[in-house]
Amino acid sequence: MSKILALDTASDACSVALNIDGEIHEEFALVPREHTQRLLPMVDRILTKAQLKVEDLDAIAFTRGPGSFTGVRICISVVQGLAFGANVPVIPLSTLQVMAAGARRLLTEAKEGRLLVALDARMSEVYWCAFDENDQMGQEHVISPEHLLENELLWSGVQPAMALGPGWHYETLNAIPRQETQLEFYPHAYDLAALAATAFARGEWVKAEEAEPVYLRDTVSWKKREKKRK
Repeated sequence: MSKILALDTASDACSVALNIDGEIHEEFALVPREHTQRLLPMVDRILTKAQLKVEDLDAIAFTRGPGSFTGVRICISVVQGLAFGANVPVIPLSTLQVMAAGARRLLTEAKEGRLLVALDARMSEVYWCAFDENDQMGQEHVISPEHLLENELLWSGVQPAMALGPGWHYETLNAIPRQETQLEFYPHAYDLAALAATAFARGEWVKAEEAEPVYLRDTVSWKKREKKRK
């Protein structure tokens, strides 16, 4: 049994959830560019309602990316500040995995089958990941819609899948067969908190100082520079 606080600011949405022994409460708001002002008051409210302090928590979970560079940085900064002061471990989880879990919970059409999750990465690219019917997660990518279309292994399957997330606004992606598109779908701290409880039980946590963001684009750029040097 555990008490886990979960924070997400990786997209236009901002949300905080508290998972106490499997009972989850969440605050969620779609507030582009207001994460800095909204996040800590949301944390304070949800802990106050539960009559808890940060020191009472077993862990703090956060979406480590991919997503908005600014949003991911805000989240990890707040999480590390809270966790350092209270000596609480942290649980980093993929934004795209959290979105897939949210779809299974909230969308009847997504209860079964494959999920293709895409966040807008700007610069004419998307953050992309495919999930099979058993929620096995494929590799995360930052990729242009054109290159994604050419790389059929990243999205093809026996049957069309559910398309999920704001990244699907690129017209090029219309060529990918799918059952349905849920464009306005964002990560929820509720699902982060649920996933984090399982991760915590498995010992999948790190110290606050070891928490790192996953931007994907940085990794791609680094590989390109390495290739040029060689």
